[in-house]
Amino acid sequence: MENFAYASPHTVKEAAGMLSNKWGEVEVLAGGTDLISLMKDYIVSPRLVVNVKNIREMKGITIAKNSVRIGATVTLDEIAENAQLAKLLPSLHEAALGVSSPQIRNMGTMAGDICQRPRCWYFRQGFGLFAKSPDGKSLVPNGENRYHAILGNGGPAYFVSASSFGPALVALGAQIRLVSSTGERDVDADKFFVTPTTEGAREIAMLPNEIVTEIHVPIGSRNSTYEVREKAALDWPLAAASVSLKMNGNTIQSARVVLGHVAPTPWLAEAAGQSLAGKTLDVAAAEGAARQATAGATPLSDNGYKVKLAQVAVKRALLAAGGAA
Repeated sequence: MENFAYASPHTVKEAAGMLSNKWGEVEVLAGGTDLISLMKDYIVSPRLVVNVKNIREMKGITIAKNSVRIGATVTLDEIAENAQLAKLLPSLHEAALGVSSPQIRNMGTMAGDICQRPRCWYFRQGFGLFAKSPDGKSLVPNGENRYHAILGNGGPAYFVSASSFGPALVALGAQIRLVSSTGERDVDADKFFVTPTTEGAREIAMLPNEIVTEIHVPIGSRNSTYEVREKAALDWPLAAASVSLKMNGNTIQSARVVLGHVAPTPWLAEAAGQSLAGKTLDVAAAEGAARQATAGATPLSDNGYKVKLAQVAVKRALLAAGGAA
């Protein structure tokens, strides 16, 4: 790890004033579960690390009539242990519990989860975001790609979004507040996650001089998250799905179905949601939506199994949200 300066501001304004206009020069430290490993592997070598754990404005969960405010430094454990949140937003509760390591849940934060870098082993081993060989060709399509994308994988990005909360936030229609030294703005969750097209870009629609301060999540829908994992120990899902349903009695008025860990961003499966409108949620409807959710999949040489797993995740998330599981 290279030498770096360290700052520990006590206000959002102070922290925002320390940020850079260029990625990599300054990094924000919250839980550190991703940043520290990136620095140890020399994937990033910031000149300044800004610790935001002492900023009171970025803490806490506040439940109002129509929405929930979640501070950026709220930990996964705080989300998992909040009984009222578990009742209103089970999809977030389930995503938090999916992170099976108590140590990671205790340290990892909401903002850290949605801003974490890809877990692609090519990226983590220094081959760059797009994992290209010296001749400019991607190593992924004919390489070790069993954990890579099956949707949105036309290149140059083949990695999958690592966020546990991303699919749920997109399904729920959450907004993410970003603050810089010149002001603040709210970004819809489905616009926050982006597929980068240049090597120096990030996987989020946040500028390098901005910081996530809080997240606002609407309440009132039936929602659920289901993840398919290879093992019970700490690991990232092979596929996941988060759903949000607006109901009129037993009839679905509208639905949002979002896949996780199968594309470079949380994947909003619009056709799957549209297929559910006006229907009663049963096994047949859930299976039909699951097939729609993966209809455009283009598996690589070793990850075709993800298609079936994604369908299972959609089906089970839908049935759980509808109370049929």
